Amino acid sequence: MRLIIINGPNLHNIGKREPEVYGNISLDDYFNNLKTFFHNMDLSFVNSHFESEIVSVLYDIENQVDGIILNAGAYSHTSVAIRDAISAISVPVVMVHISNVYARESFRNNNMIAPVCKGIITGFGVKSYKIAIQSFVD
Repeated sequence: MRLIIINGPNLHNIGKREPEVYGNISLDDYFNNLKTFFHNMDLSFVNSHFESEIVSVLYDIENQVDGIILNAGAYSHTSVAIRDAISAISVPVVMVHISNVYARESFRNNNMIAPVCKGIITGFGVKSYKIAIQSFVD
């Protein structure tokens, strides 16, 4: 099985940024742990601060992967473009958030992308990615 993890803005500095919210491990280190744990899967990883690049990746990899794990970061609350791209592709998308966005600022309660995703996993720290991968295995 081939999965891609797509991370949006401000996630490149997880491990340093607000460790009380996001934890102390970098996403690069955690991704390497995931590749070891799920050694029988083909996992790839993309990080972008640009909405248009995320949209392009969604379209470009559609026929190349079995599933997409998306942490759109702040774009979850604002991006009609990412929502429309997910609606237009046939690959299932599981949305991930490291923090429980519903326990944070009220503006984070508006998730524009979640309704077009297969599911959403939020609030389990970086373990949310592992849970998302497992959702494709089961």
